Amino acid sequence: MSARFQNKVAIVTGAGCVGAGWGNGRAIAVRLAEEGALVLAVDRDPARLDETLQLAGDARASIRPFACDVTHGDSVAAMAAACVEAFGTIDILVNNVGGSAPGGPVEMAEEVWDAQVDFNLKSVFLTCKHVLPTMLAERSGAIVNIASTSGLRWTGAAQVAYAATKAGVIQLSRVVAVQHAAHGVRVNTVVPGQLHTPMVEARLAGQRAGGDVDTLLAQRLKRIPLGFMGDGRDTASAVLFLASDEARFITGTELIVDGGMTARCD
Repeated sequence: MSARFQNKVAIVTGAGCVGAGWGNGRAIAVRLAEEGALVLAVDRDPARLDETLQLAGDARASIRPFACDVTHGDSVAAMAAACVEAFGTIDILVNNVGGSAPGGPVEMAEEVWDAQVDFNLKSVFLTCKHVLPTMLAERSGAIVNIASTSGLRWTGAAQVAYAATKAGVIQLSRVVAVQHAAHGVRVNTVVPGQLHTPMVEARLAGQRAGGDVDTLLAQRLKRIPLGFMGDGRDTASAVLFLASDEARFITGTELIVDGGMTARCD
């Protein structure tokens, strides 16, 4: 591994995972640590961070687990303060928290809509709100928000709140990017497609394929021109590029990681 993030401090939210394997946040936290960053690995359930630390191997010494509910401002403020207290600053913020709920406006309960807005979109607003002051004071920083191809197009299932909030993440990122470009802060979005992460087995199969994981995987694979599904490590590679100095002239844009799915016209 290179040391392109040596002496950098990163916060990664959603750095645990609902099951074993390479979820997006877990892969991002581990890869940043492997390349030299000091990482505050954040999850609402600290037990989910155990495997993140295990998979990090020798790099686990650079990862500090932290429990935080990113839908509550006080909790997020404490997270940002803890990172500065532990590491001195915040150079990188990766907003990875998110999850879908099935249904359109008729089927979806109002409280489910509200919870989706909080989980997928308000969480990004709150972390930016409490991390940006540190970056602005340093006149330097990189924020990478994780959206979804569901925020760009129909991806096979009605999930109106997830689609709307992930589209919101994309536009929030663009607005903040332009607002703070002159202050040395870059903001970009990674837009993953239908990856094979632990979320598939843990939640999505029950929502869309009657619990049949193989059926769901086959349905998702048919949409991908490259003919295989990536996993959280593919998302992590995109995040690390956008967070690095290699992307110094890139802000307010999106990097789609979907095997060509959104480029299809059908």
